[in-house]
Amino acid sequence: MLAYIIRRLFAVVMMLLVVTLVTLSIFFLIPKMTGSDPAAMFVGKQADPASIEGIRQKLGLGDPILVQFWHFVSGIFVGRDYVGGGSSLHCAAPCFGYSFRSDQEVSTMLADAFPVTLSMVIGAAILWLLMGISTGVISALKRGTVIDRVAMFTALSGVSLPIFFTAMLAMLVFRTQLHWVDATYVPISESFGGWFGGLVLPWVTLAFLYAAMYARLTRATMLEVLGEDYIRTARAKGLSEPVVLGKHAMRSTMTPILTIFGMDLGALVGGAILTETAFSLRGLGALAIQGVSTSDLPLIMAVTLITATCVVLANLLVDLLYAVIDPRVRLA
Repeated sequence: MLAYIIRRLFAVVMMLLVVTLVTLSIFFLIPKMTGSDPAAMFVGKQADPASIEGIRQKLGLGDPILVQFWHFVSGIFVGRDYVGGGSSLHCAAPCFGYSFRSDQEVSTMLADAFPVTLSMVIGAAILWLLMGISTGVISALKRGTVIDRVAMFTALSGVSLPIFFTAMLAMLVFRTQLHWVDATYVPISESFGGWFGGLVLPWVTLAFLYAAMYARLTRATMLEVLGEDYIRTARAKGLSEPVVLGKHAMRSTMTPILTIFGMDLGALVGGAILTETAFSLRGLGALAIQGVSTSDLPLIMAVTLITATCVVLANLLVDLLYAVIDPRVRLA
């Protein structure tokens, strides 16, 4: 088991390094090949050759890509000094560079936005797992009944409705008409009640979409598992139905659920853009939109790397959970 964890951690580190190198190349090497100058983008429209050259030296944009890669990676861990053009700046660790447009550390912008997205995604993930798995199991056990039909109809509605429509409808009903909740984000350090109340609608809206998919997947997998020989053997041995379902059937059912959960959770932490936009939340999705609309390369690159890191780490967590659920993984 320890050797398995070490191998997976090594693979994660190598994957993140490759993603960082590729991302850095895309955002700083390709613009030069297409005639764009990142240094000129940083200076702005009122740029003169001396200012552009000073920024190029200060940010190290004239260095080979591998040198820029080393400076970027080391800056994440130990910070980085930007010297050139008659001035110097120190970017404290973790340093993701300076924003082209706002001229501030990208890490500061990430520190403000990341808790918003993380709070929204973690709360929604707990809801959609509880709702989706429980609904799928009940539908599988009550196959063909009214409960099964109603649950699958609701799941189909959740998958079909666009997230922005569900968000607008939820705000219209629960905030505007009934005044039950206030969808204004408040940091948890300031007020737990305000934090919880401001995220209830985003949680439910996001969870409704994903719970529908997880319910359908759980139902299909559970029906297949319940027909396996080892389930019939467990029942023939006289094991109670809760033991058969909880100890035997659910283990096999959870494997595909964990697979898509790792991908969904990692991608959403990188930025649930539609949900954040609908509820006016300043998370990573809003930062991504801001970076794209203003051609702010360091900001876009930082959000991209955060997304990739979350996806890789979420899949690492899934791999470790595989070893808990399926003994064959530990033996391998």
